[in-house]
Amino acid sequence: MLNVYFGDYEGAVYNPNVFFDNTYTDEWMSDNLNKEMIKDVDKSEVIDTYLINSPVLGGISPERLSGGVKTLICIHMVPERVFNASTCGDNCAKWLLEMSKTKDVTINLRHLMNFGDGSFEINVLNNKCVAHDMDELVSLAGMLI
Repeated sequence: MLNVYFGDYEGAVYNPNVFFDNTYTDEWMSDNLNKEMIKDVDKSEVIDTYLINSPVLGGISPERLSGGVKTLICIHMVPERVFNASTCGDNCAKWLLEMSKTKDVTINLRHLMNFGDGSFEINVLNNKCVAHDMDELVSLAGMLI
């Protein structure tokens, strides 16, 4: 399930970009889910551990990935930490939901992310309620942000 805490969350990693740059290992770039997220979010292809082909920037290192995809990778690879997912755009929402299908994922948000028109289950930790669609999420989170 996807667990979301809106607002200040003690112990959250508020700058996942810096965390990623100082923590990632070579194995992170060979993980299949990470490759899929990089391809979808950044429209880039992992060639090998140190080379990613970006249609905009050409050959780049993992440190030059977008903040959104770096945050997703951190959430996937370091599940024991809570990351500020407000560094992600709405194009990352589907990946948060996807990851939460196979494991509990807890994130911190400082804005209301758009999780789309479909149904989902998001546990809002602030008020211990579960939202099943965007209308419910807006109602549960609206006063918290």
